[in-house]
Amino acid sequence: MIVAAVLLVAAVIIQRVTNLPLWAQLLIYLPSYVVAGESVVAEAAESVAHGHPFDEDFLMSIATIGALLIGFVPGGEPQFAEAVFVMLFFQVGELFEGIAEGNSKRSIKELLDIRPDAANVERNGEVVVVDPNTVQVGEVILVKPGEKIPLDGTVIEGTSSLDTRAITGESVPRSVKPGEDAFSGCVNLSGVLRLRVTKAFGESTASKIIDMVRNAGSSKSHSEKFIKRFAKVYTPIVVYLAIAVAILPPLVSGDFGANFAKWLLRALTFLVVSCPCALVLSVPLAFFGGIGSASKHGILVKGSNYLEALANAQVVVFDKTGTLTKGVFKVTTVHPSRLTEEQLLHLAAHVEHNSTHPIAAALRDAYPSDNDGCTVSDVTEEAGHGVLATVNGHRVAVGNDRLMDEVGVTWQRCHTAGGTVVHVAVDGEYAGHIHISDEVKDDSREAIANIKAEGVRRCVMLTGDREATAASVARDLGLDEYHAELLPADKVDRVERLLGERERNATLAFVGDGINDAPVLARADVGIAMGAMGSDAAIEAADVVLMDDKPSKIAVAIRIARRTIRIARQNIVFAIVVKVAILCLAVVGLAPMWLAVFGDVGVMVLCVLNAMRVLR
Repeated sequence: MIVAAVLLVAAVIIQRVTNLPLWAQLLIYLPSYVVAGESVVAEAAESVAHGHPFDEDFLMSIATIGALLIGFVPGGEPQFAEAVFVMLFFQVGELFEGIAEGNSKRSIKELLDIRPDAANVERNGEVVVVDPNTVQVGEVILVKPGEKIPLDGTVIEGTSSLDTRAITGESVPRSVKPGEDAFSGCVNLSGVLRLRVTKAFGESTASKIIDMVRNAGSSKSHSEKFIKRFAKVYTPIVVYLAIAVAILPPLVSGDFGANFAKWLLRALTFLVVSCPCALVLSVPLAFFGGIGSASKHGILVKGSNYLEALANAQVVVFDKTGTLTKGVFKVTTVHPSRLTEEQLLHLAAHVEHNSTHPIAAALRDAYPSDNDGCTVSDVTEEAGHGVLATVNGHRVAVGNDRLMDEVGVTWQRCHTAGGTVVHVAVDGEYAGHIHISDEVKDDSREAIANIKAEGVRRCVMLTGDREATAASVARDLGLDEYHAELLPADKVDRVERLLGERERNATLAFVGDGINDAPVLARADVGIAMGAMGSDAAIEAADVVLMDDKPSKIAVAIRIARRTIRIARQNIVFAIVVKVAILCLAVVGLAPMWLAVFGDVGVMVLCVLNAMRVLR
């Protein structure tokens, strides 16, 4: 570009200080044109060869070559400098577009760099440095301070702090100790860690995230699809209109030869203005920037179509446990009916021994003595209700009110506020109940307030928990409505109902943990997985993945999505209005070539600069 500009200035000086014939003037301008436009003309020729001629390179090539040759048409005035300037300024616009795209890619590239190229693995009594691809599940790796963790694993020795910023977007380090999980992509900040690998390299958290980010560009938004379809139809039309502008008016005037050069110049100006660069480049760039901006906050969006859906969200539906609450249950009170507290906890813990539900974990933590000689058999789990099992020959039912009704036991209501109540029945007789509570997350109230501040009209909570607990949480957080005591299938039905009640063009977002709520995540217009670091199910099921467990990030995601859409629409309106205005001026001869350049490249540069604002 610098060489082309210098050659252009030299050609202009030579033209002004000499009296060269027309063909010689063309020769002195050709070097600058070739340097500035060789790549554009080559791209246009390649497109024509492949049967796809109507693109911005083709329009720019035809317009500038026409401007170079118009001086040889009878009655035409030389436009050599203008032709080179148009091509040079077009390359300036391409440079701006490249810089903007580079800035967008840089924020995403930080995610792509989270996976290290080497792992320190213990083999045959010594530590060897190997490719992480060769490390097997079950092997032990050593991670020194300052190194990235290459594979997911469980800490077996050492304590340290981990920088999870590349994955979660959070600057506060996370402490780990033996028995806790450490995820690939995190940076070990302090102590030496020995990890037992739990996932192969290709299945690690870092690999899953990288694959998801790389594939994000394949899902286009409605705006991007519209612009692509628009350009395919629009470009051929303007080419034919330019031909009509060049030929029809001179024919109608009755003196074709005298007027052809004048109308040809207008047609070439028309072509330069009509180039759809501003739309074709800036709209996808805005969405790409939006995805990059979200990734800086630990919010991974699988495609610009989901960013668009998030921007139109008017209803946000939440799962309760693990989403709005911490999901860490503890036994608070025990209310035995005909047994001691210890006996009641003993039976409940044994029945729930193999369950993965957080409430079952709370019961096991309250009575951790597993090796007490009890025999447990005939375990049956009733989805959403509870578990039945035979303990030392006695049939024990542990679950909610519905399970008690199923087994024909008259249960007692718990008067403790909030929390979850687990009833226990032995051999068809009521034995008491256990109260378990779950703490609301620190930022849940702030999250709901901020989501409403972004313009979301309904915040709804769906939970399988009992009515009193759900009402307490909903009231505390300021939710618009809640629905309690729902089975997994009931949640899908409720979301179907909410989808039917939404306004036209509005979308529904469901926020869950990505594991238990996979059917609802898939049914919603946009599924958001909470606390997904290390959860394959969350990454697979959701459209938007929050890499930490903070519900406040939902409002951030909506804000970024709406800002992205707003900027994309600004670009569309601005580009179309300016182009239509200059096109009309070009047809009537009031638009000089420099104004045509502004109508194309100038508008493109302004739209690209506007799109870059998404990254802030």
